[in-house]
Amino acid sequence: MPSVPDGPWFNEVAAFLGRAYLRNAFTMGTEQEVEFVVDVLGLQPGMRVLDVGCGPGRHALALARRGMEVTGVDLSTDFVELARAAAAAEQLPAQFTVADVRDLTFDSEFDAVVCLCQGGFGLLGGHDEPAVFSRIVAGVHPGGGIALSAFSAYFALRFLEAGETFDPATGVLHETSIVRNDSGEERAFELWTTCFTARELELLARGADVDVQGVYGVAPGKYEVARPDLDRPELLLVGHRRA
Repeated sequence: MPSVPDGPWFNEVAAFLGRAYLRNAFTMGTEQEVEFVVDVLGLQPGMRVLDVGCGPGRHALALARRGMEVTGVDLSTDFVELARAAAAAEQLPAQFTVADVRDLTFDSEFDAVVCLCQGGFGLLGGHDEPAVFSRIVAGVHPGGGIALSAFSAYFALRFLEAGETFDPATGVLHETSIVRNDSGEERAFELWTTCFTARELELLARGADVDVQGVYGVAPGKYEVARPDLDRPELLLVGHRRA
């Protein structure tokens, strides 16, 4: 299996995709995902929400349209510029910053934090997740809500396709994907996605002083309270920072 590259390897993918990222099928369920998170965390207009690994801002913007004050962080300058432009066009209460999840320094500043669609958390190569998880949790005040999704190791192994490899030591799935940009140009990119079991996410959360409400089996656009299984591609951890 090829080694996970050092540095922000996904930035090249983001720069190539640009706005075309938002035409991927998995982004079509944004409204349902946000509606579920708002409900399960009890979010209200006026609350401050941190979106870690926000990409071009699809979840952050949807939360801002519901009256939340949102701060989004992402390592891709291209994605952050798209998010800023969208927020400005709609005059939404959302701001976006270029930052590495490994360097987050927020301290009890938000009512809730979300890290969805793998965010930066799923691109770390299987090494820095405990420290990054703690940094994500540190952003919310005690009692604040947390919603974090990750790719399911169960699903990855069950549906491993030709040309894909899975590293049992790190939980990293390696694949080559053909992506198309806004101009219709196609290019092959190597992707490394860290996968988790439900138990691993729960242990990470408890180690970061999170009271776990549940770890659910979900799919893009189909967030629900459901036990993890072998057929749903993602896991969604929901909880609150311990008071």
